[in-house]
Amino acid sequence: MKIIQATAFSLDSIAPANAPKPTPGPGEILVKVSAVTLNYRDLAVLSGAYMPGLPMPFVPASDCCGTVETVGAAVTRFKVGERVVPCYIQGYRDGALTAEQRAHCTLGGPLPGVLQQYRVVPAEDAVAAPAHLSDAEAASLPIAALTAWSTLQRGRIKAGDNVLVQGTGGVALFALQFARAAGARVVALTSTPEKGALLKRLGAADVVNYRTTPAWAGAVREATGGHGAQIIVETTGTTLSESLGAAAFNGFIGVVGFLGGMESPLNIRQLIGPMVCVQGIVVGSRAGLEDMIRAMTLQAIHPVLDRTFAFDDARAAFEHMQRAAHIGKIVIDVAGQG
Repeated sequence: MKIIQATAFSLDSIAPANAPKPTPGPGEILVKVSAVTLNYRDLAVLSGAYMPGLPMPFVPASDCCGTVETVGAAVTRFKVGERVVPCYIQGYRDGALTAEQRAHCTLGGPLPGVLQQYRVVPAEDAVAAPAHLSDAEAASLPIAALTAWSTLQRGRIKAGDNVLVQGTGGVALFALQFARAAGARVVALTSTPEKGALLKRLGAADVVNYRTTPAWAGAVREATGGHGAQIIVETTGTTLSESLGAAAFNGFIGVVGFLGGMESPLNIRQLIGPMVCVQGIVVGSRAGLEDMIRAMTLQAIHPVLDRTFAFDDARAAFEHMQRAAHIGKIVIDVAGQG
């Protein structure tokens, strides 16, 4: 089979290669991968900053959708020909995430990634792809969509809440769509009028340009009638101080990413005074993914996709993400390889 591999911590090292086609063992399924989507985490892994000890060469990327080609012994969860989406955290099926699962069981590092024509996974660590979504759309669900869903669930979202999302990446756009479906009011941050127009079309009540208003906490409070946001999806990391200033009393901030960096100044009074809860969010379980898919199916929610790249152009897809010009999810077409 064809794979995409990195031979060093550099985008320049990404190139197609060949590898033996895997065979599923007992309890496993062989997935013929049709589409892969990228996450910022994938870029961070390839930079060497996120997992510097990762052995090379390495197959990157965590999220995919494909079709079951072969099932191993004792598999009853799926049949040949069914469309499936592997879970990002293998083995995390419900309940609380363990330190072992967090450190050692994630696709795209330290486990090999999904940028290959075939991938074997345990049948218990995949879910059925929603019928109303294309393979490319379904491939966007394991990290970005589930992270957004888990953050809103941890924040106990309810109708009438004010929700703040940052930017037009996958997590932010999913959070906007899920929050609107729950009856919440969304304030969105962005950098251009063009992106702001898209956010409005998706249902954002107010849009704040963080380039023209870098100290945007006050603008968010003004947009929410002075109350602040009950739930904030913090994807930037370095803007945590502004998020604390924008949070409502007893508000919830789910820290899900580090697009801007891994350090942020913190005024402890911003936590204690308004009794804000700040929590790190690590995607979610298989049960959470299935719950989210049921909600998406009921509400007919479709992901926002950016550009689609050919399999052999995977490096260009990562470079496109590095430029941060995308809106929604970047797709790599694997099915075109036959």
